[in-house]
Amino acid sequence: MTQNAPLSARPIRLSAHVEQRVLSVEELKALGVSPARAAAQCRDGGPWQQPLPGVYVLHPGPPTGEERLRSALLYAGRRRGATETGYGEGVVTGLAALALYGFSAAPPLGSLDRIDVLVPRTRRLRSARYAHVVRTAELPSPVRLAGLPVAPVARALADAVAGIGDASAAHRLLTEAVRGGLCEPDAVVRELSRAKLLGRAYVVHAVDSLTAEGRALAECRLYEMVRTYDLPEPLWNVDLRLPGGPHLGGVDAYWPDEAVAVELDTGAPRHSAPAGDRRLAGHDAEWSAYAAEREHLEGLGVTVVHLTPKRLQEAPEQLATVVRTALMAAADRDPAAYVVILPR
Repeated sequence: MTQNAPLSARPIRLSAHVEQRVLSVEELKALGVSPARAAAQCRDGGPWQQPLPGVYVLHPGPPTGEERLRSALLYAGRRRGATETGYGEGVVTGLAALALYGFSAAPPLGSLDRIDVLVPRTRRLRSARYAHVVRTAELPSPVRLAGLPVAPVARALADAVAGIGDASAAHRLLTEAVRGGLCEPDAVVRELSRAKLLGRAYVVHAVDSLTAEGRALAECRLYEMVRTYDLPEPLWNVDLRLPGGPHLGGVDAYWPDEAVAVELDTGAPRHSAPAGDRRLAGHDAEWSAYAAEREHLEGLGVTVVHLTPKRLQEAPEQLATVVRTALMAAADRDPAAYVVILPR
């Protein structure tokens, strides 16, 4: 009589080492559970559920936010007919990724109507329920958070902005990324440009705000580095020019006796990345002029030290050593050309 009992009446006891409550059909097969037996567990009143094709949640209650995320990754990452287990080629992005990074401006995982998962463009896979498939020509190298493959912050931000279409929400997310030191402004701009989002007026406005804020934060870190590591006090934010001659460019810090300048590479003049051929041409011309100014300064004997905001945050002591070495080396160099120093 027991042999004729329906499959759903026979509870499945998995090995004690199986702690994960979200498994794909391939993972269940590897544990000795056939697709038919798994499906039987999901009948009305059964102990399991199948929220997405080929994915099972091994309890009857509503899936948690993390379980929904794992199930979306399993659905998007697995290939039909494949035997491998795990998340395969899926990479979580968008608001779900930002929630994993701890963004306060991102909704909690449990409240998200959809979970964006990146897959290769060649995959033939449709979105299903809350699992939103995003095809891409090039998968980013994922960051592992809680064992899950997650897109880097800049990519996740761009995908989130593309999906929400809300000016205030986009501004909050972008601002939090910069203020929290989670991402550099130029990295965000590159991803927004790649996603062709810089044609949206509210995105351009948000980018201008975040790059300005990013520069202000970098300047504060530069001030702190100089004073923490006892570097000589420079002239801050000055313009340099030849006597009666052309403008040579502005620098963030300048030691006139040693002819050493520090320039923060914050992406400026790349702040407002272009949209359209006309803006692109203007952008390229602006950047070429910027590079020419730097080369001109160095040709006049001025040592220009380029510092990135990310390195200033991560390795200020190392960068202070670089600046100190440049100052000490001034005595061994030929004298630099005389330049006029003006407030910027």
